[in-house]
Amino acid sequence: MIWQLDRIRIVLVEPAGPLNVGAAARVMKNMGLRHLVLVNPQCDLQAEEAQRMAVHGDDVLAAAKVVANLPEALVGCERAIATTGRLHRQDQPLELPEVALPWLLPPAPETSFAAALIFGPEDRGLSNDELIYAQRWVRIPASDRYPSLNLAQAVAVCSYLLHRYALAEALEAAFPTVETAAVAGHSASLDQLEGFYRDLEIVLLKIGYLYPHTAASRMAKLRRLLHRSGPDSKELAMLRGILRQVSWAVGKATGQD
Repeated sequence: MIWQLDRIRIVLVEPAGPLNVGAAARVMKNMGLRHLVLVNPQCDLQAEEAQRMAVHGDDVLAAAKVVANLPEALVGCERAIATTGRLHRQDQPLELPEVALPWLLPPAPETSFAAALIFGPEDRGLSNDELIYAQRWVRIPASDRYPSLNLAQAVAVCSYLLHRYALAEALEAAFPTVETAAVAGHSASLDQLEGFYRDLEIVLLKIGYLYPHTAASRMAKLRRLLHRSGPDSKELAMLRGILRQVSWAVGKATGQD
């Protein structure tokens, strides 16, 4: 097994078809991926159709983790990429899988690193509210006449690319041809970032920078800013310290606790 792939989760949000789930498990096994996470699945994972499509990937299917929501699926992850078949009017750019997916590979063989690749439901894809949990978005280029890929097909395309890039990195490590740079430090985990975003929204509402009716759109822009900067745990702790001090100062000035 290529060790880099063991740090990556394939996350399916509300999959409805047991055939798709089984086929996804099979192609994951083909490409050396084994961590399948299902968010509120709308089908029976033990259905005969899922088992039949999984074939020798039945161990991946059997070990699949079921969670209630997307933030729970991303606990412990430092990086997440969301897939989408739609063009969005938001500022977030849509990247090619070949450009973005290598970013999910861990920088060093450390057990603490985890990353996620997120796929949406078959009938609607990921919503805007779900997309904001990922730092980067990818869209698989396809014909304008029929650009929407089947869920299992999308998983297959991305799994193949992850396997290809992980294999290339493994060969480079075994037979280095260029001097490698020092490994960068770990980014803060996504669940740590979610805690910071909650605190940030509370403080910004308190000081009047945000208004309830526009908070969601403004917070989405702030999320993109933080995602691009990639703060580590110590930097995020510093930012949360600033928020606590601002909250204390506002409370003191207004006579509130």
